[in-house]
Amino acid sequence: MTTVEVVEKKQNYTSVHEAVKAGDVEQLALMIKSGAGVNDVDVVHKFTPLHCAAHSGSLECLHWLLWHGADTTHVTVRGWTAAHLAAIRGQDACMQALLINGVNTEAQDDRGCTPAHLAAAHGQSYTLQTILRSGANVNVSDRNDWKPVHYAAFHGRLGCLQLLVRWGACIDDVDNNGNLPAHLAAVEGHLHCFKFLVGKMASVTHTLKARNDQGETPRDLAEQFFKDNILQYIDGMEKEGEHPEAQEVLAFPAHDAAFKGDLLVLRRLVKSGVININERDDKGYTLMHKAAEQGHIHCLQWLIEMGADCDITNDAGETPKDVAKRCAHLAAVELLIPRTGDSNSSDEELDANNIKFFERHGVEGSTDSKEDLTLDEAEKRNARRL
Repeated sequence: MTTVEVVEKKQNYTSVHEAVKAGDVEQLALMIKSGAGVNDVDVVHKFTPLHCAAHSGSLECLHWLLWHGADTTHVTVRGWTAAHLAAIRGQDACMQALLINGVNTEAQDDRGCTPAHLAAAHGQSYTLQTILRSGANVNVSDRNDWKPVHYAAFHGRLGCLQLLVRWGACIDDVDNNGNLPAHLAAVEGHLHCFKFLVGKMASVTHTLKARNDQGETPRDLAEQFFKDNILQYIDGMEKEGEHPEAQEVLAFPAHDAAFKGDLLVLRRLVKSGVININERDDKGYTLMHKAAEQGHIHCLQWLIEMGADCDITNDAGETPKDVAKRCAHLAAVELLIPRTGDSNSSDEELDANNIKFFERHGVEGSTDSKEDLTLDEAEKRNARRL
């Protein structure tokens, strides 16, 4: 690069914030050395350079700013710290850097939201996992007593919802209006999330009949907001009554064994010819479905070895892989993926080791408010250029 080009490049930045957004750490250092403040606030968004780095994913600039004393507690007009912005944007590397430098994961914005709330709301599962691993409270409440699990349910973030439950989120906690996460999933029509929550609650009847402070059940909310998919699912569940495993023991003993993971009983029933390995129960579930629902890998492996059909769908149109995915049994999903013929799933593949899964999940079905947080394509390219 010639001297003229260096000068021109420097002149393109009207503020230190622009240099940070472009990921230009050399110009950042020069501008700070020339008198710009490391905590200068821009006029439009009230962002400091650290906010811009966390928002844009400019990791090198973020490290430089932290090394030179940038204030991690400074907040924007909405009360967001740099950690809040990293959570919203899913900038995991930036979040890790902030955590190493002691950022407060319990810091609340103007609505009482912590970075965990915002990561859950925006579908940033990978960053949410980083936050939880740092020791953040999975059941922290905002001012409306919404926990991260409420945000995940309301915005339809299945990956975040599954992650939160694995980390001990309380799905039977209500908000200030008496709403369970299931109420919020129902009102927005997020069927995958609603199914997952119903399956994880101790009682199906309790979930479907639960009333908020206005006396509304999930069905009432689904009817009020015309969420036909939720209504159809509730109709089917109400016909069944309680959890099927409590009723099917006598009629479908092998299904009960598969659900409980009792391979000895399952093997005896199948090998004796009492039941067919692909037999369906009254809801279309096969033995594979029941084992997948509880993540019983040993049962799934045996059934596969015995020639069980992995492509049979239940009455809800789910393959065993779909059931495993809905119930967040990643090992079962990985086992079934190569054995399932239909690759056109209604939901993306779960893969705990695949960062791309989490990135895609944060976009699908998004109800995020873009507002001033949207970068154009040129800014996105520049933000990645170090």
